[in-house]
Amino acid sequence: MNSFYKSTKWKRKRAKILRRDEYRCQESKRYGRSEPATTVHHIYQFELYPELALTDWNLVSLSDKKHNAMHDRKTHEITELGKQWQERVRDKFEEWRRTR
Repeated sequence: MNSFYKSTKWKRKRAKILRRDEYRCQESKRYGRSEPATTVHHIYQFELYPELALTDWNLVSLSDKKHNAMHDRKTHEITELGKQWQERVRDKFEEWRRTR
């Protein structure tokens, strides 16, 4: 596990995002279902965009099942579902890229 995920900054941010999302899986919520969220997911991967690691709009609360559906757990390739979430925040991502 990356040491980042053990850091105090990440633990605080993770708790903040879970509270923001009311501890509910945001992917399940889209379909009217209420499932507990256990994971905070980086919409744009931490490995590729470490600068976005603590950026609220790049983080979403998910159940383990939905988190596993966002990217292939072996290859880390983003799935179609993961790409849909990236598309939702594309404007914020593009704005971030312009201001770098």
